[in-house]
Amino acid sequence: MIREVILTSQSSQGHVHLAPMGIHIEGDERLLMPFRPSTTLDNVLATGTAVMNYCDDVRLFAGCLTGRRDWPLLAADKIIGCRLAGALSHAELELVRHEDDPVRPKLYCRVIHEVMHAPFQGFNRAQFAVLEAAILVSRLHMLPPEKLDSELAYLRIGLDKTAGPNECEAWGWLMERIDAYRETSS
Repeated sequence: MIREVILTSQSSQGHVHLAPMGIHIEGDERLLMPFRPSTTLDNVLATGTAVMNYCDDVRLFAGCLTGRRDWPLLAADKIIGCRLAGALSHAELELVRHEDDPVRPKLYCRVIHEVMHAPFQGFNRAQFAVLEAAILVSRLHMLPPEKLDSELAYLRIGLDKTAGPNECEAWGWLMERIDAYRETSS
């Protein structure tokens, strides 16, 4: 199973980095598989810790992919690091082992502390659409233009039917990023 979260990691100098990431749940372990180069990879290897932030505000996912990373943070409870202030819950991770790979190393972690801060009240289709569009944006360099266009057209259906202001704002950020990518790659 893969959970889409915002992962916070911290450098040994104390710089916090936010990254949307699909985390593999394998029994009691959490598997992180960042693509190289990766600030997240560097930070987790340097400190041995990270925080999984479970969020329902899709602006966090879109924001991280479009240069909007200035979100309120709080200190983690059991590790040196930070969590998102707006997270519904968070899990503090400790690196157990890693398997190096030139493209996508595997970081196996265990949860050492987990807290719920607010109830999850469900996703609407627009939130799903923004989350899926954010994943597409993270892979722009790998997708043919026609695949991107067809996926976005399908996702737009749910967005148009169920979006609130946060989802519209996040979608707009992602479309700006796609437009900028297309301008620089033509």
